[in-house]
Parts: sequence; structure tokens; C-alpha cells
Amino acid sequence: MKEIVVPRIRCAIYTRKSSEEGLDMEFNSLDAQREACEAYTLSQKAEGWTALATQYNDGGFSGGTLERPALKRLMEDIERGQIDIVVVYKIDRLSRSLMDFVKMVEVFDRHKVTFVSITQSFNTTTSMGRLILNILLSFAQFEREVIGERIRDKFAASRRKGMWMGGCPPLGYDVISRKLIVNAREAMLVREIFESFTQTESCVGILRQLNVTGHTKKAWTTQDGRFHEGKPIDKQYIYRILHNRVYLGEAVHKGKSYPGEHKAIIDPPLWEGAHRILARAPQTRSNINRARQPSLLRGLVWCGCCGSAMTPSSTTIRARGASYRYYVCVKSLRNGREACTIRSIPAHELESAVLYQIKAAFKAPELIAMVGQCLSKRDESLAVATKTERERLVRSELKNFEALWEQLFVPEQRKLLMQLLDRIEVSEDGVKLHLKKNNLTQWVAESQHGTGHDCHSPAA
Repeated sequence: MKEIVVPRIRCAIYTRKSSEEGLDMEFNSLDAQREACEAYTLSQKAEGWTALATQYNDGGFSGGTLERPALKRLMEDIERGQIDIVVVYKIDRLSRSLMDFVKMVEVFDRHKVTFVSITQSFNTTTSMGRLILNILLSFAQFEREVIGERIRDKFAASRRKGMWMGGCPPLGYDVISRKLIVNAREAMLVREIFESFTQTESCVGILRQLNVTGHTKKAWTTQDGRFHEGKPIDKQYIYRILHNRVYLGEAVHKGKSYPGEHKAIIDPPLWEGAHRILARAPQTRSNINRARQPSLLRGLVWCGCCGSAMTPSSTTIRARGASYRYYVCVKSLRNGREACTIRSIPAHELESAVLYQIKAAFKAPELIAMVGQCLSKRDESLAVATKTERERLVRSELKNFEALWEQLFVPEQRKLLMQLLDRIEVSEDGVKLHLKKNNLTQWVAESQHGTGHDCHSPAA
């Protein structure tokens, strides 16, 4: 008689538990599931069933998602043809979503893999097995949705009582015994943000000051001991602080506010003052700030390090009663101080350096010769003049720039610079000017004839 050879059927055992509670025990739920599945697989040894040594255990993952590391490894091994049967304790261990399970069954069928639940006997290769499978999955999905509704109802009821329901605590508070407790140092910073905003009406100035002093977003530790380091503050974070009603001692749920269990950091008058300003359009506030402190080089300065524009900014130190202006790299404003090495330049230093370079450039022989040559092409009377005469004329007109500059107010000075400069690049090596040479030639020509100047007097 010939010996009957039973084909070897490779069985992958998959286990899952939604929460991490109890997983640190010596014998946990995942071990119990696997032990039961191994016993069932052993009972089918006569059919050639063999449990694979590879373990597919997902501890602390919901069945409502496919984003589970062990499940992904299981599906990858199925795609490679390394598995014949998937064994689970119950069907909802594999998935609680009907749509997700349908996707997995399609993969099973494509690779001729059978799915077995040891406590719910059915075979997915038969039509009756598929019917039972869909019924069980529908109930599993229904149970998941009911659980979700209960959790949402409990969350809403807790918020109505003013309770803190977890997550990253807001700046100014620490979580102790599941309650928000005021952090005195951070609370002082929150109040300073509100007070500075009511005075300057500018988040950009506040952001720059916070980054200069090294302040970061909230650093906190979860209940299971994971530490979240504070990241650099950005403008959106400041806006979230200004709009967060938790600082009034309130708990908010779906747009409705309820009295909170925690203490308030911000007084109602200060909150209302900040929100009167926030009610105005951001562009309107920007125009007001620029009108208060006109920036000579606005729109002309670019960062030579990262290529971003540099925008005017200012900060006020109340203790000294002084206001300071800067030109700040937009990239560092949006992405934090480490995003660019330039970061910011004091406005007075940059404006003085630009004016110095313009005066020096106007005395350069190369520029004078270039302007003189261009003038000879524009003016027939100068075409017949000697090179020395043309350059003497150009030198004389450019020399008048210093006298003209001192007569102008800031708006007129800015208008003149917009005519003469294409852009200003600021790098670690210094300041580089890009002159509009054609406009410079035209300016000299108009100065010579005494026409076409809008900026020759303060009344222009």
C-alpha cells in the first residue's frame, strides 16, 4: 500500500486587543487568543494544518482601522504566498468594519487563502460562509458604532460639567489628577501675549519677541510617560491662544461654552479688548501698524540665505517704554527660528547700511561712467559733449541726492528708493543692493532738466 501524503497547510494566527490595559501581564488577552487558536490548529493536524511560528499580535489597536502593524505584515505575507489559512479567535479580532473586511476577503480570495474563526464556525470559500460572515460583521460594526456613540455622549456630558477630557494641555496649565492646574510661569506668558496684542495689534511682533526669548509651545508628558517636547511657536499658535476660551475658565464643546472646573488666567475685559482687535480684518490691522511705524525698505528686502522676503516687524518693551523695529525673514516667522540663519535684522542698522551703500555707489567711477554713457544716448545735447563733461554733470546730479534725501519725509524717501532699487539682499556676508540702472539714468536726466521729480520736496 502506498503511504498517503497530507499536504502541509500553513496557518497564520492573528490576535488583537483594542486597549493596552493588561498587556504588561505575564499572560494577557493576546496570549489567551493565541493559545486557543493553536489548540484548534493542532486539532486539525490530520488535515495538514500547521501553525506558523511568526506571530501577528496587535496590542492597543482598534478594529475599526487597517492601520495596524501586525495586520500589515499579515497581508504582506499573504501577498507573498506564505500563508494558506488565517486563524482568529473571533471575527471582530480581524476587523470591526464591514468595508475593511470586504477588502481583506478580496485579497484572501485572490491568493486562495481561507479565513477561519474558531468560535464562529464558517468557511469563507462557501456562499453560506460568506452570508454568516457578513451578518457577523454587520453586528460587529453596529457594536463599534454604539460604543462610539456612548463615548461621545459621555464626553459631551463631562464637558458640560467643565471637566478636562485629555489631550495636549493648553499653555498656562498642567494636568494633575485629570484636572487643569494653573502653571504660574506659563500663565504669566499667556497674559503677556494678550496684553502685547492689545497694545501692538500685531501677532508678528509678538512672535518675533517670543522666538528671541526662546519660548516654545507647551511641553508635556502623557499619562503613560511619553514626553512631548515644545516646538517653536508660530503665528497660528498665537492665534489659537487668543481664541482659546479655556483661559476664561470655560470648557468648550462643539462651539458651546460651559463653566470649567479650572481657574481663569485672562480677565473678561482683557479678553474683550483682544477680540475687538481680532474682529477687524488682518489686512486692516497690518495697515494700521504700518501707518504707526512706516518701514522705509518694506517690499525691497530679501533674505540672501533662504530666498524669502523680509517683512517689517516691531516690538515694544513696556519696562523701558521703547519700541524697536526689525526686518524679519518670513520663513523663520512661519517655520521657527531654526528655519533660517538670518532670522532678523534691526531696522535702523539695515536702513543706515542701505543709505550708506547708495551714497557710496553714486560716487563710484564705474556707475558715473555708465550713467553718462546712457545719458548721451538719451539726450542729443550731451551726445556731442566730451566724456569728462558728461561725467562731471552726472557726478554733480548724484551729489544732490544727499541734500534731496534730507528734505524728504519717510513716505517720499521710500518712493524714491522704490524708483532706484530693484531689491536688497541681506546675507551673513553683508548687504547687497541691486540698482535699477535705467531708472537711475532717467532720474539724473530729470534732475538735470528740473522736471518729472515727484520727490524733490516734502510736499510732493
